[in-house]
This record gives sequence, structure tokens and C-alpha cells, in this order.
Amino acid sequence: MTAETLTGQTTIPPAGAAGGLRSLDQWRNLFAGFSHIILVANSDAVDIEDLRKTYPPTTLFVFFNKVYKVLDHSFSGHAILVSRGGPKGANIVRLGEVEEVLAFFPKDKFLGILNLRVNADEKLNTAQQFAGAPTGHLDLTGFGSDFYPQAKVPTSGFVLALWLCDLQMPASIVLAGFSAKRSDKWRVVSVHDWAFEQVFLRLFSRVGKITVHGGVDANAYAALAGRFPEIPSHDIAMTIAEVLSERVGNANAEIDKLISLTNVIRSIDNFFRRLPKFRKKRAPPQ
Repeated sequence: MTAETLTGQTTIPPAGAAGGLRSLDQWRNLFAGFSHIILVANSDAVDIEDLRKTYPPTTLFVFFNKVYKVLDHSFSGHAILVSRGGPKGANIVRLGEVEEVLAFFPKDKFLGILNLRVNADEKLNTAQQFAGAPTGHLDLTGFGSDFYPQAKVPTSGFVLALWLCDLQMPASIVLAGFSAKRSDKWRVVSVHDWAFEQVFLRLFSRVGKITVHGGVDANAYAALAGRFPEIPSHDIAMTIAEVLSERVGNANAEIDKLISLTNVIRSIDNFFRRLPKFRKKRAPPQ
């Protein structure tokens, strides 16, 4: 596929254009060819068809790793897949899921794989390990270390959203499904600071740096200042913190009780987790 001009100002990069990219300028040029860049979180809140209807054909959809949990058929829009490196390389490589994931992206509009590294212990993979798919590498080691909570690791979506904003491109950066909510399909991994990321992204949205698909709910606590004009705003904030601290403390006490009550169940679960795993192959997307 050759480069395609869909508007007077937007030139869409050709399929496979991510292959071999490494420098920040190369990645900037790639992303600059789109009017909108939508980061699609692996979340139950994502409605792919709604996103396709809402945004123009000059939109790039950025997916992450195990897309079979948000896609149930082939995706026909312009897309790129972000695969985060781990200590043993990308999960979809380590688990043998590369071909299963790539089957969702027809080659005519698929830019390729963005193999991301954020921490020094994360290992990048080669294009050969990604079944020969066009693969570029983005090394953002240490990104956010000056403000992200210590002993926690930022999520790939959070890092990419902030990094794209730092590029100051004309494209609109849109977040879809960034709810940080636990569900039957998705667990909220404790290695990330989900509360911090939600605060940061909502502030970014309220100052116009990014757009949250579906909007951000109004801050009900902010209305308290109008209801109690005689109370300084910092006193209101301290009262909110006091109540939330008590709520967290009470929740932790109940969690401790549950941990004690489920010792036997967790021992059985740990035993079965140590057994060899046999994955059931999914049917290829239509």
C-alpha cells in the first residue's frame, strides 16, 4: 500500500510503515500523518464500532497486546499494535500468541508493531520473533521516573498517551476505555498505580491535552466549594482526604479478613497454577 492523502493536509503512512523505526523523529513523522490517534485500552468499556463511526478515516487506532479481548473480528481501519517488552520479552511472543493477534489486522492498513520499552529490565524483540511483521522499536526507558510514584511501573497506555502529547503534533490524542476498572476479563495489576494515572489523565483532559472518548464526569467534589463558600478550599480538600482515608482503612481491614478466610483456596489455586498450561486456540477472525 502506498502513502494515501485523505485530506488536503493529512498523508496517511503506508502499511508496514512502522517497520525498522527507532528514533523519536521517525516515530513523530509516522504519527503526524493522522488527524486523530485513538489509544484503545483493553477494557470492557471499549465499543469498537462506535469509535469507527465517530472518528474520520484519517484516524489511527493504537491497540495493545491481547486484542482478542476487545476485537471479535478483523479490524479494517488504520492500526498499529503496541507490544510492551518484559524481562523475558513481549508477552505475546513468550506465550506464542503473535500470529493469533496479528490475524485481526489485514495487511493493507496495518502499520506494524511498536515494540515498547519503558524500564531498563525490559527486553525488546526482533521482527522475526513477531512472525516477520513490520516492527519498530521505541525505547522510553525511564520515562515518567521524575513524577511517577516510586516502586510502581507506568502502564503502556499511560506512557504512550503522555509521550504523544509531548510530541505536540496537530493530531488529537483520544483515550478509549481507560477506566482502570477490574472486570471478569481484565484484572487491575497491582504493579501499576492506577489511581495516580487516572488523576493525571483526567487533569490532562481538563486542560485540553487529550480527549477522553465519552467525556470525563464532572467533579462532584468541586461543587462543594460553591455549597460551602465560607470554608477555605484547602479545608474542604483535607476533609475529603480524611473521609477517603477512613474508607480505605476500613476496606483494608475487611480485605485482611478475606485473606485469612481464603488461605486454603489460595493454596489450591497456587498448586494448579504451577501445573503446565495448555491454551485453547481461538478461531481466526472473520
